[in-house]
Amino acid sequence: MPLSPRVPELGALELLLAVARLGSVGRAAAELGVSQPAASARIKGMERQIGVPLLERSPRGSRPTQAGRVVVEWARNVVEAAQALDAGIEALREHRDARLTVVASLTVAEYLMPGWLLALHTVSPDTSVTLRTANSADVASHVLAGDADLGFVEGPTTPPGLAGVVVAADRLVVVVAPSHPWARRRTPLTGAELAATPLVLREPGSGTREVLEQALAPYGGATTPRLELASSTALKAAAMTGAGPVCLSELAVSEELATRRLVAIPVEGVDLARPLRAVWPAGHRPAGPARELLGLTRKR
Repeated sequence: MPLSPRVPELGALELLLAVARLGSVGRAAAELGVSQPAASARIKGMERQIGVPLLERSPRGSRPTQAGRVVVEWARNVVEAAQALDAGIEALREHRDARLTVVASLTVAEYLMPGWLLALHTVSPDTSVTLRTANSADVASHVLAGDADLGFVEGPTTPPGLAGVVVAADRLVVVVAPSHPWARRRTPLTGAELAATPLVLREPGSGTREVLEQALAPYGGATTPRLELASSTALKAAAMTGAGPVCLSELAVSEELATRRLVAIPVEGVDLARPLRAVWPAGHRPAGPARELLGLTRKR
């Protein structure tokens, strides 16, 4: 049942309580941060709305009429209930703001997220973070479904239905074991050679796979993979055991390249650069800890 138009707004009831407590419209106005003429007009408007006089005015101040005293008691209950509601809402917001759920592609989760989360803990130590990993297609699905506050994907474009911003740059590299014939090549691979070679690749839906397929599209696309694996760790192990050439993130193989457990093969005529993006539902800018984390990724 809707409220009657005779019920005053909450701010007017707060003003009436202040006048009853302080004995003066002017003092009540000063306490609530409004001008005395505005406060007087608000009281008079409330009297017209209710249909009875609420205050007796004199040179010594103002005090409630008999009807005003009844309204003051009712108003006190209403304002106290509103204050309890306000405190409860604030508690809910604090609880929400103390939790953050992030879903990230494997590359971002393994090689960038630890540093970002450490920085977040430094500035917001009470925030509880849940980090989930998935390929980029599944990250987009989780964010669209509201299962995460913020997502991180790999790929040339922002997934449909999401807004995003580039937070880091990466590129794909082709790597082989030192014993592989390509490790002794004197010339770079061509795009046509790479497209025609059965590679060890990530599964469909991963950002790595999407970038490679787009890069090789001018050469007819990548041929059927030799093997499909679901993580960078598995790809590196396959390359080191001689399973075949592997294409994966430069971030993922920096240590193996430095120690010569893997060898990077130059490729010409193929753009293997890729952006790494933070994403969120279009029209809903990140707030709270998600906004803090997003800001930290942009700074680092």
